[in-house]
Amino acid sequence: MTFAGPNPPTLQALDHPPPGASIDPSLDLEEEIQRLKRTRNAVVLAHYYQDSEIQDLADFIGDSLQLAQEAKKTTADVILFAGVHFMAETAKILNPERIVVVPDMKAGCSLADGCPVDRYRAWRQKYPDAVGITYINCSAEVKAESDYICTSSNAEKIVRAIPEDKEILFAPDKNLGRYLVEKLGRPMRLWQGSCMVHETFSLKKIVGLRERHPDAKLISHPECEEPVLRLSDFIGSTTALLKFTIADPATKFIVATESGVVHQMRKASPHKEFIEGPPEGNCACNECPFMRLNTMEKIYLALRDLEPRLEMPEALRERARVPIERMLALS
Repeated sequence: MTFAGPNPPTLQALDHPPPGASIDPSLDLEEEIQRLKRTRNAVVLAHYYQDSEIQDLADFIGDSLQLAQEAKKTTADVILFAGVHFMAETAKILNPERIVVVPDMKAGCSLADGCPVDRYRAWRQKYPDAVGITYINCSAEVKAESDYICTSSNAEKIVRAIPEDKEILFAPDKNLGRYLVEKLGRPMRLWQGSCMVHETFSLKKIVGLRERHPDAKLISHPECEEPVLRLSDFIGSTTALLKFTIADPATKFIVATESGVVHQMRKASPHKEFIEGPPEGNCACNECPFMRLNTMEKIYLALRDLEPRLEMPEALRERARVPIERMLALS
C-alpha cells in the first residue's frame, strides 16, 4: 500500500451562539422547536453524535448512510441538519429544491478539513486510471472529484463492487481504509486523514478497562486506530454498533466511538451497562467538538430565521450528486 496526503489540521477555537441572536429566556425551547417544525413543514435530522436532548427531539436519528437515505426521501419543505457541515451538504445535494439549514456553520470535520480539494485532485491526477472511493466525511468539492462515495456502513460493499483489475484510491480516512484492506485483502492507496475523536482512544486505558471488566465486550468504530481494532470483539459503523448491543447476549460493553451514541444504546437496552471508551488525558475527547457545537438554542434560531442556510452552485451540486447516487444504488 502507498500512503499519501496531509495530516488533518489542528482544531482551532470554536464559537458559540452568534452574537446578537436573541432568545426570550422564558421560552420552552423544545415546545417552540416542535411548533416551528409544524409551521415550517420542517424535519430535523440528527446524527447519533449529537447531545441527547437534540437526539430526543429529532424526527430521525441515524448514521451518515441512514441520514443520506432519509434526506433523499423526505417530503419536508425545510431540512434542519443537526450534524456537521458535510452532512448538510449531502442533504442539499440530494434536495436542491428544499431549504437546508444548519444550526452552526462552523460544525466541520477533521477528516473533511484534512482533505482539501486541490490536493485531492492532484493526488487523483497521479493515478488517472484508478477508481476514487471517498468516505462521505468530505466536502462537496471532493465528492465532485470522486467516483463513488461510501460510509462506514457500506464501504465493504462499495469496494467489492469495483473490478479486481482496477486500482482504488481511498480517501480520506486511513484507519477505515486500512481496516478494509486487511478485511477484504484488496490493496488500496490510502489518503492520510483521520478522525480526531477516534484517534484519541487510549489503548493502555482500554486494556485497563478490559482487565477491570473481563465480562465486557469491546466494540469499536473502524475509524479507530489498528491496535484498538485488534482488541475489539466487534467492529462496525455507528448503527452496526448499536444493533450489536441490542442483539448480543452480553450485558456490558466498552464503546470505542463518539460517546453520543451511548444515549441510544442505553435507551434501547436499559438493563445493560455501557462504558465509554477512554481517551488519552483527562478530557472529553471522546466527544466530537464539532458535533457538539449544535445546541437547542441554535436549532430554535435556525428554524425561526431559516438561517444559516446551506447553498451551493448547481454545477457543483450535480457533479457531487453522481457518486452519492452510485453509493445509494449499491446500498
